[in-house]
Amino acid sequence: MKRCVMVQGTASDVGKSVLVAGLCRVFAQDGYRCAPFKSQNMALNSGITARGEEMGRAQIFQAEAAGIEPDVRMNPVLLKPTSDRQAQVVLMGKVACNMDAVTYHQYKPQLQQQISEVYHSLASEYDVMVLEGAGSPAEINLRDRDIVNMGMAAIAGAPVLLVADIDRGGVFAAIYGTLALLQPEEKARVKGVIINKFRGDISLLQSGLEQIEALTGVPVLGVVPWLNIDLEDEDGVALQNGKYGPAAGRHALDIAVIQLPHIANFTDFNALAAQRDVGLRYVSHPAALAGADLVILPGSKNTLGDLQWLQQSGLAEALQAQHQAGVPIVGICGGYQMLGNHIVDGVESGMEQMAGLGLLDVETQFAQQKITTQVAAISQPVLPGLLSNCAEHSLAGYEIHMGTTRLGHEAQPFARIALRNGEPDSTFDGAVNRAGNVLGSYIHGLFDSGPFCRALLNELRLRKGLAIYEGPVLDYGEHKQRQFDILADTLREHIDMERLYRIISEHHEETAS
Repeated sequence: MKRCVMVQGTASDVGKSVLVAGLCRVFAQDGYRCAPFKSQNMALNSGITARGEEMGRAQIFQAEAAGIEPDVRMNPVLLKPTSDRQAQVVLMGKVACNMDAVTYHQYKPQLQQQISEVYHSLASEYDVMVLEGAGSPAEINLRDRDIVNMGMAAIAGAPVLLVADIDRGGVFAAIYGTLALLQPEEKARVKGVIINKFRGDISLLQSGLEQIEALTGVPVLGVVPWLNIDLEDEDGVALQNGKYGPAAGRHALDIAVIQLPHIANFTDFNALAAQRDVGLRYVSHPAALAGADLVILPGSKNTLGDLQWLQQSGLAEALQAQHQAGVPIVGICGGYQMLGNHIVDGVESGMEQMAGLGLLDVETQFAQQKITTQVAAISQPVLPGLLSNCAEHSLAGYEIHMGTTRLGHEAQPFARIALRNGEPDSTFDGAVNRAGNVLGSYIHGLFDSGPFCRALLNELRLRKGLAIYEGPVLDYGEHKQRQFDILADTLREHIDMERLYRIISEHHEETAS
């Protein structure tokens, strides 16, 4: 039996994913081969492994924190919501089917054995496993078929740390109520509590910590402060909670990302937000586009549904107005498809076809088979405009889409693909209009490529009458590694790591005996 620990939460968005990443970093720094694991992830932020398999972005950045390559076994089940009641089910990196919530709940017991085999296969290769739960273990209506919280803890034989978010209020009630709703054998697994996102003077919290320990019999292992570090969010809950508020006015460049109802992979824009001269904001109302130096139309898990929302909300008309005013527009994946003349679906949304925004001379036809591939590419020379100085930069990222896009006479390719999943390739990606101020691409992670990103931003600066930024080009990969180190240092300072190591060792010895 391998050493392991599981992080569960009193609710969604309490910080489980970030704490798992931090623990992975701490264990890796201490010389242990460590891997993350989440049996079932519901998120529209996903990525692609070197083998072309799709998995949740959270487990990818947790693997990066651990200093290892992402492996689809770290996230065997990925649910990608396509509507309020339907989700695409991705099993071991490949699309299995679409299911409604009730059908999937009935299906979960069939996944239990496969999840167990996948977990133990991965665990056999590492010293320590750090597992992540989903939502809350106190969702008593789901207990009988649980495969991601206490059900997964039982499969792994893992001690549990319960994380509670003090920033949202009611933290002691959340801790007490969660533990009160657990079965005795489940509560026995909870070996410690971590209070997360604390702001203020810790001395004011001390009496509450003592009382909650006395009431529950579970020790508080630490109080982690609100972290001002740049790490990825697992899913769109962070957007819904307003985490990415207006940032314009404090930076030279104002970039607006349209917050689609089914926005996917908004982590594509973290590299932009990390730039010193960029204020990045997410917008959902037409008036909010005013003043933007660049507008981005992101990916979507329901492209035609979100295109319809753009039209009904007035944002489609506002985008047209921004284009007429000369504001550059970039579309990524589903956003790229929406910028075109026409989309034929019949696969994803339940709608057959729809006219696009008409800002790029392209047409998209959806197909049943999803394209999932890592890519390396070179941006191509284009006509004067937004990308006039952005040619022949190396790009790296990944594609996740179910459509193929054909270019018309008024568009030219944005980039040439050199590698797909490590194999040579010579196809083209994306499109640019003749004016060079509308760009579409299927490459997720496009802005992570530092020199290309800086060239693009400098074009925006020149358009605004600003001098070119002469500072160092941000290496986003190195930037993320620095954030992981800051996170690990913070956890070491505010969590009793010596006691946590002891909990893991004692539980391991009990289980082994």
